[in-house]
Amino acid sequence: MNASSPGRIVLLTTSHRVAPGLLSWPAWQALRGADRVLCADGTHPQLPYLREAGIQVDESAPTAEDLVDACAGGHTVVVVATGEGEPRLTDGLARLAGSGRVQMPDLELLPASYDLPGARLLDLVQVMDRIRVECPWSSQQTHKGLAKYGIEEAYELVEAIEEGDRDELREELGDVLLQVVFHARIAEEGRPEDGEEAFSIDDVAGGIVTKLIHRHPHVFGDETASTPEEVKEHWLRTKAVEKRRTSVTEGVPLGQPGLALAAKLASRARTAGLEVPLPEGEGVGYELLALAVRAETEGVDPEAALRAAARAYRDAIRVSEG
Repeated sequence: MNASSPGRIVLLTTSHRVAPGLLSWPAWQALRGADRVLCADGTHPQLPYLREAGIQVDESAPTAEDLVDACAGGHTVVVVATGEGEPRLTDGLARLAGSGRVQMPDLELLPASYDLPGARLLDLVQVMDRIRVECPWSSQQTHKGLAKYGIEEAYELVEAIEEGDRDELREELGDVLLQVVFHARIAEEGRPEDGEEAFSIDDVAGGIVTKLIHRHPHVFGDETASTPEEVKEHWLRTKAVEKRRTSVTEGVPLGQPGLALAAKLASRARTAGLEVPLPEGEGVGYELLALAVRAETEGVDPEAALRAAARAYRDAIRVSEG
């Protein structure tokens, strides 16, 4: 230790989205090599694990001046940051450094744990849980009551995609995600007396993970696929085995918009290699059916095509209105 050295301050940050005690090796090295370890929050979730590992932690909230003095003589002080990141302390150190009157210790920001991709989803689950309990409106909602919002949010997402608005796309994806988390939170409560088995957002995520892995044997298994067509073939084959359907029309929701419904049925028939003549009849419905089937055959989404034409019609109306 160099008595003339101004020492070293290590600001140790952790993520509340990672289990306490799971710290990086450089963080443990810094903690074990420190002359003092300080933490302003006596309830910090890391403290029990640090003390269990033999690290002495003083519950203290030093000022910047106190911290500089504690480092004098070449000492190393580790500050376990609170959730706010110690802005008062860092601002004070910045002012001292800017004054030019103090020999400052080396200052190191050391992330002890990192958020993994998707970590903010944990925040969403926690926020939704609190809203479900404490919000007078949200606490009364049911799956059926929220159904209309799921449809609305899906349409708004499609509109954002077609408009090419990235900011709107991000927001609408969040709104759709909210619907998923909201429904999953309601489902946690279940109602066994009505035959409703409880499940959670983890069950939802686990189910789709299993499905994705099973339907991508060319990624997670021994199958091979080099073209999108081969991927689709794998998907349809594994899906058919899973669902054990007796008709290609099973699983096609009849409540979807008419053009989309017609195109989906045409796609199922074409994929199955079925030559099915269109039903004959009079009226606009049969004409629209023929157009939807034709669009699907040509690789055109009839719903998207009609929306694009409708937007052009809207613009023409606005021009006419002056």
